[in-house]
Amino acid sequence: MRSPSAPVRSPFEGHAVGKRPNAAGQIGVQLSAATLPSVTLISTWISGLDGLLQALSTVFGDAVPQPIGKTAPTAHGLLMRTGPEEFMLVGVDSTDRTALLRAALGADTGSVTDLSHARCCIHIEGPQCRSVLGKLFALDLRESSWPTGDVALTGTHHVPAMLHRLGADSFDLYVFSTYAHDQLATVLDAAQEYGVALQAQ
Repeated sequence: MRSPSAPVRSPFEGHAVGKRPNAAGQIGVQLSAATLPSVTLISTWISGLDGLLQALSTVFGDAVPQPIGKTAPTAHGLLMRTGPEEFMLVGVDSTDRTALLRAALGADTGSVTDLSHARCCIHIEGPQCRSVLGKLFALDLRESSWPTGDVALTGTHHVPAMLHRLGADSFDLYVFSTYAHDQLATVLDAAQEYGVALQAQ
């Protein structure tokens, strides 16, 4: 169980914030990186899917996203369908939502896991952000193929990650805390030719 008073050390410590213009003096990519206040994984097995969806509807109402890759804002945070039998809830504050969800699901329906310590977020935006992401991830980044609001499970250098499209040139990259420092370094390196600015959080 997380302690609300325990300090959280960011895995991104050591990266220098500030602007790194390219040879032409341009900044084409804006980055920021931070820990997440609340992340909860909700999952079940194939035979438990109907029960899981019914249980989630008691908590989130009609906001439960049905197709894989879709998301929905809720009163408890952003609910994402990350797999056939899996959802992830990213809260806007550090409220522990595991008790609420476990009361709705029950052990015979599925599992609820607090992943707040295990996930971080790298935000990337700017006119060249898709060029950077195209270097790293085998995804079709066109808006016609990937609508705003959708998420995609992906990875780079054999390290998994999840990318959430916020707009035409705005994305959140959810990464494992263990690899977060190096993954930010990879994004910074890929963005250097376009000019990149890393903002403090």
